[in-house]
Amino acid sequence: MRKRRLGSGGLEVSALGLGCMGMSFGYGPAADKREMIALIRAAVESGVTFFDTAEAYGPFLNEELVGEALAPFRGKVVIATKFGFKFGPNGEQLGLDSRPEHIRQVADASLKRLRVDSIDLFYQHRVDTEVPIEDVAGAVKDLIREGKVKHFGLSEAGAQTIRRAHAVQPVTALQSEYSLWWRKPEEQVMPTLGELGIGFVPFSPLGKGFLTGKIDEKTSFDKSDFRNIVPRFTPEARKANQVFVDFLTGFANRKNASPAQIALAWLLARKPWIVPIPGTTKRNRLEENLGAVDIGLTAEDLRDIDEAASKIPVEGERYPERLEQLTGR
Repeated sequence: MRKRRLGSGGLEVSALGLGCMGMSFGYGPAADKREMIALIRAAVESGVTFFDTAEAYGPFLNEELVGEALAPFRGKVVIATKFGFKFGPNGEQLGLDSRPEHIRQVADASLKRLRVDSIDLFYQHRVDTEVPIEDVAGAVKDLIREGKVKHFGLSEAGAQTIRRAHAVQPVTALQSEYSLWWRKPEEQVMPTLGELGIGFVPFSPLGKGFLTGKIDEKTSFDKSDFRNIVPRFTPEARKANQVFVDFLTGFANRKNASPAQIALAWLLARKPWIVPIPGTTKRNRLEENLGAVDIGLTAEDLRDIDEAASKIPVEGERYPERLEQLTGR
């Protein structure tokens, strides 16, 4: 597995990471724990060294899963987790909370669940407008000084927030949605990252599964699958967006690859400091995704993809309005 560096602080990770959220949360009922532990360990055996989780995934279940699965590989892998939400007694989400004292509480709890002595990469999950970002960055800076955290990250933050945070504590990576059918980060965020030397970790690099070609207008999701509330995933939107997958499939056939592999290879070709984190609960999909690292897209390939994609309108927003309001701040 090829390696890439995130940020200027020397954090080296595999060119593709593994997003672990869907194993416990978001895409239907939690998968079998033993099977997911085996899958995570299979990823390590295949060269993956970068694993993404968060206290909010469950909540807490995913951190516990990742901690158990990666316990035998302590010091050999990089685990990223996140802070920034508060929860009720039954795990219900009660909004944002990035107060410094809460960040410290989350760090201590995450360390225990992940079974590590230091959190490799600690992201603010969403920008909390009630707490100055300088206070957030300062709190993480203190945790880094104490050895509880190694690197600071932000998720779905806007360019100005990134600059303000970076001035207090260097930001190693920004995690945000980015894929062939969600390219807004190219407008302001990516130029800012390039200027400041910050890595980019795209989540949902396969469009929440749609770019794999395995979802169409007839696909039904479990009642607990959050795609049920995503405008881009209404049956009507999926029908309209099929033309995007058809284009991707046609291009993939030319390269003897799958649509998912081309979508990931395209991201890897954008910048050397981009590390996508596709998620899966299936061993064959893990192997398929990892195959993207070995697909070389030429400058001509990239031009062809960009030209074709620019002519295909995408139907539906990526989030409901209330969730979109938490991004880009």
